[in-house]
Amino acid sequence: MPTAIDWSAIDTVFLDMDGTLLDLHFDNHFWLEHVPRRYADTNGLQFAEAREALLARYRDVEGTLEWYCVDHWSQTLGLDIVMLKQEVEHLIAVHPHVPEFLAALANRGKRRVLVTNAHQKSLALKLERTRLAGHLDRVVCAHDLAAAKETPGFWERVQAIEPFDPERTLFVDDNETVLQAARLYGFRWLLAVSEPDSKRPVRTLNSDIPAIRRFAELLPGLQGPPSRP
Repeated sequence: MPTAIDWSAIDTVFLDMDGTLLDLHFDNHFWLEHVPRRYADTNGLQFAEAREALLARYRDVEGTLEWYCVDHWSQTLGLDIVMLKQEVEHLIAVHPHVPEFLAALANRGKRRVLVTNAHQKSLALKLERTRLAGHLDRVVCAHDLAAAKETPGFWERVQAIEPFDPERTLFVDDNETVLQAARLYGFRWLLAVSEPDSKRPVRTLNSDIPAIRRFAELLPGLQGPPSRP
């Protein structure tokens, strides 16, 4: 179980999308299986050869906005990435207990803000498929701020459009690099997601940031009587 959360000390909850609210299986399948297969077909390559070449390209820009940018990969690979995502969009899925968790936050008067590195086109597809937008008070897209969540200066840019107190904000993400950057900014409350992909084993985290597998772990404390200071 994660460190106990004093919900009376939290006003706002920032939530990552891919791997946190949504099952990362879609993205892992898309980038590691579907895109390499289409790239191989287009360029007359074997699947293994295409995948190896793409993994090298992924590593070159990992952690930057380009890694998350649909337009970058469409131009770089000569593929219509949005169309390819639509081919497998049936795999887009919300993690268990997410709607209940978001509803419980609303019932406790907490502001719910999605903060994602996903490109605007991916974000639109996933929000349409999942209908999650109706459970959120705001959506913050890193591409609109011209900075990825793991880079210096990102949270200052968020502050400019969505003022928040890092001492009274919970941030939940499956990316440890992103969480460490948030810790450096001054977030008091951080949670990692240790099972972002339902088809892969639970991860062993490398940091001391508390972790959850599922949002069900947070519901008892959140749905109970409000915590007293």
